[in-house]
Amino acid sequence: METGPLVSVDWLAPRLGEADLRVVDATWYMPAENRPGLAEFEKGHIPGAVFFDIDHIADRSSDLPHMLPSPEAFAEAVSRLGLSPSHRIVVYDGHGIFSAPRVWWTLRVMGFDHVAVLDGGLKAWRAAGHPLATGAPAPEPVEISVRPQPQLVRALSDVQAAIEDSTVQILDARPAARFRGEAPEPRAGLRGGHMPGACNLPWNALVDSDGALRAPDDLRAAFAVAGINLDRPIIATCGSGVSAAVLALALARLGVDEVPIYDGSWSEWGGRLDTPVVTGP
Repeated sequence: METGPLVSVDWLAPRLGEADLRVVDATWYMPAENRPGLAEFEKGHIPGAVFFDIDHIADRSSDLPHMLPSPEAFAEAVSRLGLSPSHRIVVYDGHGIFSAPRVWWTLRVMGFDHVAVLDGGLKAWRAAGHPLATGAPAPEPVEISVRPQPQLVRALSDVQAAIEDSTVQILDARPAARFRGEAPEPRAGLRGGHMPGACNLPWNALVDSDGALRAPDDLRAAFAVAGINLDRPIIATCGSGVSAAVLALALARLGVDEVPIYDGSWSEWGGRLDTPVVTGP
């Protein structure tokens, strides 16, 4: 996207309806919240938006939550949404910034180059007094091909290797108490704690109270406090690969543009018995 990884409501509003622009609602809530994103979408969304369900456009054969789908399954699902790599795509969510970065990252993994996140999301759209649409749209399907970008994804074996490589930094977006193993994981059966050598930067430390991404200087300071060197390789991780994408988006805003995400994240690592776990700071 010519604007970088973020666009504002003021940028988006006058461009709605342009032939090559598509808007995607990526609203997702933690399972305990019992708030289906699709139901929220149908009650009110940005006019012209389509809904991207990360739990359904996913590897349905995996017992891990919303893992990346195969390129073929992704292409089939996204073509039905009318999304093509030739489009400029703006992704938003109902929180402000939370789940939209996951879809931003997923599209980029599949070779969609012109993707940005709406800063402040639906909250900012509402606050600016812009109208909402209701119901479920029926987009015109398109024929697409994808170009997977494996450099944006890390698997379990990659993280195991990174633990032994002092040049690679593992950055965990979970809340500090979960990172330290002092609070239970929201998913049953997972051990508490973190990967050896990992650093912690809770995703919500990068987002203002209004749901917008913090200013670049504030982001830089937050990464520095977390002990992250922006000039060294970083792998982003979290509970299930959603909030890790907030880290990747914030880093992209700072010009660190291709930070990979450990897709299985703690849902995979903490659910195994053969992976090392550290508790405490």
